[in-house]
Amino acid sequence: MELITSSSSLLCLENISTILSFIFFGFTLLFSLFSVLIFFLRLKPWCNCEICKSYVTASWRKDFANLCDWYTHLLKKSPTGTIQIHVLNNIITANPENVEYILKTNFHNYPKGKPFSALLGDLLGNGIFNVDGDSWIFQRKMASLELGSLSIRSYAFDLITSEIKERLFPLLSSFASNNQSLDLQDVFRRFSFDNICKFSFGLDPGCLKLSLPISQFALAFDTASKLSAERALAASPLIWRIKRFLNIGSERKLKEAIKMVDELAEEMIKQRRNVDFTNNKDLLSRFMGSVKDDKYLRDIVISFLLAGRDTVASGLTSFFWLLTQNPEVEEAIMEESDRVMGLNEENCIYEKLREMHYLNAAIYESLRLFPPIQFDSKFAQEDDILPDGTFVNKGARVTYHQYAMGRMDRIWGPDFSEFKPERWLKNGVFVAENPYKYPVFQAGFRVCLGKEMALVEMKSVALAVIRAFKVRVVDPDQAPRFSPGLTATVRGGLPVAIQRRKSS
Repeated sequence: MELITSSSSLLCLENISTILSFIFFGFTLLFSLFSVLIFFLRLKPWCNCEICKSYVTASWRKDFANLCDWYTHLLKKSPTGTIQIHVLNNIITANPENVEYILKTNFHNYPKGKPFSALLGDLLGNGIFNVDGDSWIFQRKMASLELGSLSIRSYAFDLITSEIKERLFPLLSSFASNNQSLDLQDVFRRFSFDNICKFSFGLDPGCLKLSLPISQFALAFDTASKLSAERALAASPLIWRIKRFLNIGSERKLKEAIKMVDELAEEMIKQRRNVDFTNNKDLLSRFMGSVKDDKYLRDIVISFLLAGRDTVASGLTSFFWLLTQNPEVEEAIMEESDRVMGLNEENCIYEKLREMHYLNAAIYESLRLFPPIQFDSKFAQEDDILPDGTFVNKGARVTYHQYAMGRMDRIWGPDFSEFKPERWLKNGVFVAENPYKYPVFQAGFRVCLGKEMALVEMKSVALAVIRAFKVRVVDPDQAPRFSPGLTATVRGGLPVAIQRRKSS
């Protein structure tokens, strides 16, 4: 009798626990929806501008393939090159003077900010791209010292050339021989992932092998990056925070993906700690001398992994789409290549790349039209006024839009829409533009430390592929449509046809 009573009590307690869980879930969901409703209702009286109406109703989708094209349209119409989206407390600018002010003149008032750090915090932790203040200063000094050394640049170039010869060429040759089309964006993502893993961890995931294997680490990293970026699309941060607290939906998937990334990073760090890592050249080994905390070390290296993978793949994908549209540019690169490198495919060396001014100009021009990072945001610490007279209230998100800036006639002239490498050349020599007019690599105090290595990787791959193969986009009339994310990823990939050049 006592046993039956005890069992009944346990069942009763379990039922009560289940009911309470449902009540809690229902309450949090209701609270979330109520908060979002209040958010928009509270904004309605002072948010009747056409920009905010279009954003809330998503009516921009009728006329523009990409959100960044809609922003470009609005910024072109603005006399100052700046717009305000009140519904998001966001100021967006394509004004070079404002960009210089944000990134240099009043830099300390425009940090990454806690809202941004929260979005990527689970993935990047306290890595360099997700922090401000002393932690950012320490990591930047350390990274600047390492990435600026001749030995690390030589090591990076050796990794790139090895991946090109041993994996990229055999793969492209295989598709060319079988007259098969392939997704060039996927190939470049695999290439850059192999390369950055070797550079950062000393790890070879082998994503670009002929069988095109599925790497669980690459999948987990992709999922973590994508879902972290999607947090920014939520109507209110409260939504993803509640989902994370309850461990449901996208937040549960994000947690699982980050766990896999963490496990691999921890294993790599553990292996290095147990051996003499001083002779290794990868970033992980180099940073170990300065960073003793393994969690902090993981955050730093994962940040470089994120920055070095998707940006390079994105830049190369857009570059080859533009070459299909502009075959005369490809011919000019071939002519310069024959003149500087000679006809020997093995003659592509670091020193020779620096002499190829037209190739450099073509890469810069491609990044002007299709920057891998389409916009970047900071959060104002105090009330401020931008050089164009725009008032910035404390806590506002201030965004400079690289994608739009590359398409402004007031910045680049009436031929802004043309893919024209010649605009970067003076008497045949490449001349860089003002970085605040062209903030593709950021500028000022946060200018990209990996800029030179990224450019070397892009130029090495572009030149090697152009010299050996004819690459043509299957549907050249279809302009790139981008998926939401941290970097510009072409929706549906970039299907291309590959032919081996007769001369090679």
